[in-house]
Amino acid sequence: MSDTPENPTSSAPPGSRDSQRERAGARLATLDELEVEVEKLIAGGDGLARFEGIPIFIPRSAPGDRLRVRLVERRPDYGRAEILEILEPGRGRREPPCPFFGRCGGCDLQHLEDDLQVELKVAAVGETLRRLGGLGGKLPVRVVAGPAWGYRMRAQFHIDSAQGAIGVGYHSRHSNEVIPVDRCPVLVPELESLLSTLPGLLSEGGPRRLDLLVGEDDALSSAPVVPGLPHGEVKLQVGDLEYGLDARCFFQAHRQLLPALVEVAVGRWSGEEAYDLYAGVGLFSLPLASKYKRVTAVEGDRVAARFARRNARAHRLGQLEVVSRAIEGWIEELPENPERVIVDPPRSGLSRRVRNVLGAKAPTRLTYVSCHAGTLARDLRALSELYSIEELVLLDLFPQTGHMEVVAQLVRRTEG
Repeated sequence: MSDTPENPTSSAPPGSRDSQRERAGARLATLDELEVEVEKLIAGGDGLARFEGIPIFIPRSAPGDRLRVRLVERRPDYGRAEILEILEPGRGRREPPCPFFGRCGGCDLQHLEDDLQVELKVAAVGETLRRLGGLGGKLPVRVVAGPAWGYRMRAQFHIDSAQGAIGVGYHSRHSNEVIPVDRCPVLVPELESLLSTLPGLLSEGGPRRLDLLVGEDDALSSAPVVPGLPHGEVKLQVGDLEYGLDARCFFQAHRQLLPALVEVAVGRWSGEEAYDLYAGVGLFSLPLASKYKRVTAVEGDRVAARFARRNARAHRLGQLEVVSRAIEGWIEELPENPERVIVDPPRSGLSRRVRNVLGAKAPTRLTYVSCHAGTLARDLRALSELYSIEELVLLDLFPQTGHMEVVAQLVRRTEG
């Protein structure tokens, strides 16, 4: 196929890198299939290959794979593709253990050996923090991993009754099509065993989504209410503390790594006053209250905030105050130069307003807990003039997916 003529409206000088990229982009627009070699994994789990310098992102690929792929999305500066044929496999590629992998959108990396997944995800997070966060030099990184299977104690299932029969499963990748499953090896056994019985408990016209959470002694909580399924409070033991919550509440899903996450985030520090923002049911607030004389937990979700108050009362933590308000509406009440602040925002990271106030109020120690390397990198860049990074701990809370939890311990720079 001949080269596509150069874009006549381009302002890039002939022969420049931008001009070459524009020609490559024009060629890419005429192609349906490519042969590529995957360079590396990026944050989120896709493999990265290149066509004449243009990045091509390929789900379920592996570094070193030589592939024949079909383009499914073309943009001027990147493309996305799906695998048609593995011409030569990269290292660590395996047959996925789950028969639904490839159709189900729940997992990204089952085609890679478990230890290699951790290695590649750590490298991808580090690259994202350097590229988007402007972090230079060797990062002070520590890695914590746990069981790669049978770890997930909470799950969100989607329900399809369009064909008359009830199907319970997960959305397919990049669509709302429900892929029914009768097994899911990342779930704790108590949850996985329910998959065969759930369709019989559901009826046509019932909920389209079902959240399930397993607590201590196999206690189950579900939301919304489904006849035949328990839907009340369950207890979860994390270290020396017990937390009450139900399936409506956000809570980290990796049963075995929860104590490590709390230990890393709360740390060894103690003092007069600490603030836990996006506090949920108090996962970090309760242990903070054993180290600080006054703790304020702020949580916008009313159900989670109610459980946080109950948990504080159950442990007789009168020094812990729970505020049920959205962080954006409360943040101006943060005092000047607070001693300690922990933030655990959603995937979207800190809003600009919250970032700006944190920068202005300048906590002495800021602990940032993040499940999204890109938004963490953005926020760290915004705070980089005020803070230095003391430690980054990467916890593999999401095995078989492309995500990792990052706990960044930031300390305010001293003047001079």
